[in-house]
Amino acid sequence: MLNMNIIDGNIIKNMIISGAISLENNKHMVNALNVFPVPDGDTGTNMSLTMSSAVKEINSLKDVEIHSVFEAAANGTLMGARGNSGVILSQIFRGLAKGVKQHKSLNVTALADSLMEGSSTAYKAIMKPTEGTILTVIRETAEFAIKEKDKHTDLIAFFELIINKANEVLDKTPEMLPVLKNAGVVDAGGKGLICIFDGMLYSLKTNSILELAEGGSYADDGQPAVQEYFSTEDITFGYCTEYFIKTDKIDLEKYKESLKDMGDSQVVVGGAGIVKVHIHTNNPGRVLEMALEHGELSKIKIDNMREQHRELHVDVPVAPVVPQKYGVVAVAMGEGIAGIFKDLGVDEIIEGGQTMNPSTEDIVKSINRINAENIIILPNNSNIILAANQAKSLSNKNVMVAPTKTIPQGIAALMALDFDKDTDNNAKKIEKSISSVKTGLITYAVRNSTYDDINIEEGNILGLIEGKINSVAETVPEVFKELLNNMVDEDSSLISIYYGKETTEEDAEALSAYVQETYPECEVDMHFGGQPLYFYIVSVE
Repeated sequence: MLNMNIIDGNIIKNMIISGAISLENNKHMVNALNVFPVPDGDTGTNMSLTMSSAVKEINSLKDVEIHSVFEAAANGTLMGARGNSGVILSQIFRGLAKGVKQHKSLNVTALADSLMEGSSTAYKAIMKPTEGTILTVIRETAEFAIKEKDKHTDLIAFFELIINKANEVLDKTPEMLPVLKNAGVVDAGGKGLICIFDGMLYSLKTNSILELAEGGSYADDGQPAVQEYFSTEDITFGYCTEYFIKTDKIDLEKYKESLKDMGDSQVVVGGAGIVKVHIHTNNPGRVLEMALEHGELSKIKIDNMREQHRELHVDVPVAPVVPQKYGVVAVAMGEGIAGIFKDLGVDEIIEGGQTMNPSTEDIVKSINRINAENIIILPNNSNIILAANQAKSLSNKNVMVAPTKTIPQGIAALMALDFDKDTDNNAKKIEKSISSVKTGLITYAVRNSTYDDINIEEGNILGLIEGKINSVAETVPEVFKELLNNMVDEDSSLISIYYGKETTEEDAEALSAYVQETYPECEVDMHFGGQPLYFYIVSVE
């Protein structure tokens, strides 16, 4: 029987890559564990895209010491994190990197200790941890590993025990979260984590990397093929400069401060062995000279962005010298909704939402493109708020994340923003505006399910109010009318309707006429949203 007591960085590298491929192979299964039977389950996709960034960082390493492999994975998942599950996964890897920092090889004890550090780091990153989720799976698994570590020396047998324990915890998640039990599913994030563990164990046992399933989307460099949202930027500093500093002694905050006057779009992550730096500058030579004062450089990449823009025939506007007081980043999906946000003064639109959550790095880039004293981020989706806060922590700018969970809340926040007020006043105004908006969504069921004793069949039309299923019927008009009836009350004065790309203007106008006739005391606004998945987004104020 194969026995392994100690493993090195090369084996860990293959294990993490294999874990990422295992998740990619199973992402649709993980997506299907969505609590609601609606077509927006994206946990598996988010976690896979997060892991792909780890793979890209790992594949670029020349130094494959165990700590550098975990640091690369931590940095990759940090910048590539998408959705709440991706952010939590990035924090688990950050903890794993801390846990192995002093080790040149990994044994049972080091593995158990690093898992516990991964759990602790993930819990600390979440303001209100919810049990019955990926957090519970990693915590109880890590606690089990600590308890058992002195009884074992063989890593393969120990890892098998860890995965068995993780599956036991996952099976209990419906008992911890009633919403999981009602839907008849286990936690999707926890299942995604186990998929990663399964791939890692396969690699440990076979000394090989799991094969990508047919139809998988990984490119040659280990990165899934993802369509990136392109936005032109004001090029004040013309050279995009990226590099790694190999160093054990660096004060990241002081180093960031030293780069402050050298350019913009600055991102400095890592530490304890390797630091990744990204900056737009007009003097890359000087930037690299300053970096050499701290350690050896690797993976140096310098791109002339002005030249790239000329080749793309992009008109580059002249950047204002004086920064505006406020700049706004909004996440939105749908041509019409993006246009509404632009008309309301949003500086940067990140294309995304359900099924396509932007990464931490996407949000950081948008923040850095805005020349403003204060940046407000409108996530407009509960699954993007954590990534937005992570981007805030990586930025040197004064960033405020407005906790907008829906498109109507994002629009209400914009309407409340007073460009003459300070950020504290605006934070209060935005919070008040968000609480005054009710959001309804109309979509369709992707599988048979039961929710609050309501039997739901695949293909049924679903109405959701504030994220909870409120009505189920055979047709969109039926659900629309019942949804409005449950949303409008005597205090309501404005009904806004945004129809999606699968809805015809004729059908939308017919329902708008119904609303005006049924609720004459309310002002009714109809807009083309162009959003996917949802026939209608409805806002009542």
